[in-house]
Amino acid sequence: MSTGGDTWAGRRLHFIGIGGAGMSGLALVCSRLGATVTGSDRSDSSYMERLRVAGLDPAVGHDAANLPDGAEVVVSTAIGADNPELALARERGVAPIHRGALLAELCTEKRLIAIAGTHGKTTTTAMAVWALRRIGADPAFFVGGEVPGLGEDAAASNAGWGEGEWVVAEADESDASFLELRPEIAVVTNVEMDHHARWGSLAELHVAFREFLAAATGAVLPADGGLDELAGDGRRLGFDADVPGPADLALAVPGRHNRANARAALAAIELAGLDVGAAAAALADFPGVRRRLELKGRRGGTRIYDDYAHHPTEVRAALSALRELEPGRLIAVFQPHLYSRTKALAEEFGAALALADEVAVLDVYPAREQPVGELAGVSGLRVAQAAAERMGGRRVWWLPDAGAAGRALADLLDHSRVAAAEDRVLVTIGAGDVFRLGEGLVEG
Repeated sequence: MSTGGDTWAGRRLHFIGIGGAGMSGLALVCSRLGATVTGSDRSDSSYMERLRVAGLDPAVGHDAANLPDGAEVVVSTAIGADNPELALARERGVAPIHRGALLAELCTEKRLIAIAGTHGKTTTTAMAVWALRRIGADPAFFVGGEVPGLGEDAAASNAGWGEGEWVVAEADESDASFLELRPEIAVVTNVEMDHHARWGSLAELHVAFREFLAAATGAVLPADGGLDELAGDGRRLGFDADVPGPADLALAVPGRHNRANARAALAAIELAGLDVGAAAAALADFPGVRRRLELKGRRGGTRIYDDYAHHPTEVRAALSALRELEPGRLIAVFQPHLYSRTKALAEEFGAALALADEVAVLDVYPAREQPVGELAGVSGLRVAQAAAERMGGRRVWWLPDAGAAGRALADLLDHSRVAAAEDRVLVTIGAGDVFRLGEGLVEG
């Protein structure tokens, strides 16, 4: 089997948006395989710091001067056509490589386990990698989040190039890039509408997942998800969070959704013909993925968590998992992500947030969208109103200004008196920068 060295050593790759979770992992692995790697991102981040530790020198800010002569250019869907580095590449006649195509190219070097789904794919991928590492399989991996313990000296990492025969990759449906992959084992955690700007209907999304599964010789699907018709003719296994599998399961991370993620990861390992019992035992000390029910610290008697949930199903799962901790009071601070998603799912977000005892809603984190045209007038207020209608008189805060939100929540935690305050939990929820608000609340 190829080690990739001959293929990659002569290549020069420039990543526009190198600080993203997926792009940084690709850059790290390409560098590890011998490619000359450069790149830029609009802002600094922990992913950028990890690139520097690995010996790379990513630029902060986009500028045509960042693009080296003779470099191939790698982009994600988030990079606009007006990006100066991309514009210069096109002037030079350089056709950009989408990150999905580059991931697919890397994954041809090994036997591929690809993990897709609307919810849970990052954690399921991380669990599979963690277990495979612990049983000696040493896989290559690409995870869409930072996992403590997967890097050198137990540092956090989102990608690596192990010496084993398998590669485990998170497969992203948001921009259809998962269709570039040709997995030997394909995992689908679940399928729901989430990326409304890309997929017109659930039926269209099902067609895409059917294509993703078509080439796989083995498929893992939820036992009760009604997705069997998407699978091809290969061997398939179902998983269920509430039904014991071929091995005992004990997890440090809470929540039914995490039990489902673990069962999906173990089913993939079973299809690979590896030791499922040992893999299940290895998951007992799986630490979780950063920004997935991550404990950030405390403020007085309040434990402060953060979660990346940005779909109503994910919000519900996160709050249900925190209820397993039996807090005296559960406070949810939610930042909607994308105007299109907020417009489509405001009522569902409100219903999910009503699982908390108290709710604060921030304004929309726009990412790549603008509130114009059909999205004009969309704001987080829609979610706050929907939550208030379902909270039965319990308090809902509308806090569109981040600075004011931080001050209001700090005052709430420092001065309010509630029953069993020593067991109070506050969780920041969303795929934007709401985690910074939680970090600001943690006492130094």
